[in-house]
Amino acid sequence: MAQKENITGTLDRAERLLGSTVMEQMATKRVIVFGVGGVGSWCVESLVRTGIRQMTIVDSDRVCASNVNRQLMATTTSIGRPKVEVLKERLLDIAPDAQVDARMEVFNAETAHTFHLDDYDYIVDAIDSLADKMLLIRMATQTKAVFFSSMGAALKQDPTKIQVAEFWKVRGCPLARALRQRFKKEKTFPSRKFTCVFSEELLKNQPTEQPAADRGNGSLVQITGIFGFTLAGLVINDIARRAKEA
Repeated sequence: MAQKENITGTLDRAERLLGSTVMEQMATKRVIVFGVGGVGSWCVESLVRTGIRQMTIVDSDRVCASNVNRQLMATTTSIGRPKVEVLKERLLDIAPDAQVDARMEVFNAETAHTFHLDDYDYIVDAIDSLADKMLLIRMATQTKAVFFSSMGAALKQDPTKIQVAEFWKVRGCPLARALRQRFKKEKTFPSRKFTCVFSEELLKNQPTEQPAADRGNGSLVQITGIFGFTLAGLVINDIARRAKEA
């Protein structure tokens, strides 16, 4: 009995702030997050801890050693395991009543039709690949779902510079610039406006002894985490706003 009461009370602090109506709405919303690395993993956990109970997580990668410095489910004991599998286990420890669909798949031109984006209320993009990100943006903005996207979170150190803006108003982000250039070049654009998390800060990688083939851009958890938490906040605030306006 005590265990059941403890589980029931896990959302008490969220409900005190948001109210029962918002919490009831949150439990009904279907959310899909593409990419559960440094940004997406923190977004997903924040959503589930706040009351989202219908979650799909998509990522084709396995945990590797270089993930440990910034990805939620990456530890020295989870190296080699599918990211979505490890993350799902953690989410169900937090919320045993959650419905978590863990898809160890890549989202691309060949697989996009299998995701049925029209079935979701919220779509969150934390994809790294430029081509796949462009495809998701195009497809997501054709649905009725609310869509939020993360721009580049690497090569940044100052969390106070993280901002939110509409995609075409994002400035100082090489990823956003590359996306806009490709959209213009291909003359295929997002169907509607959407909100992004970004930072104008752009630092350089420092020299390391790691082989060049193994190097990626430097990134830090205080940045990727805040990107992810901000995406989650955008979803939660949108649900709260709509519930209060209804």
